Amino acid sequence: MKSLTIRQMRAALAHLDEVVAKEGEILVTRRGRALARLVPVRQAPSLPSHADLRARMPRLPVGSELLVRQDRDER
Repeated sequence: MKSLTIRQMRAALAHLDEVVAKEGEILVTRRGRALARLVPVRQAPSLPSHADLRARMPRLPVGSELLVRQDRDER
């Protein structure tokens, strides 16, 4: 973890993204006391497509229209 003072961080502000990417985590200090911690943002996991979800769903042994009809007949 790299430590920067407020003054150093202001000077490095133009390329702060590169510093965070290289170091991973930066501790910002003021007068020797920790003020903030900068960490890179984790990328959100990509969502699966609807086709993938449908392919993984188990198939019903009978059609849904038969299940609905049976349910209605039982009432």
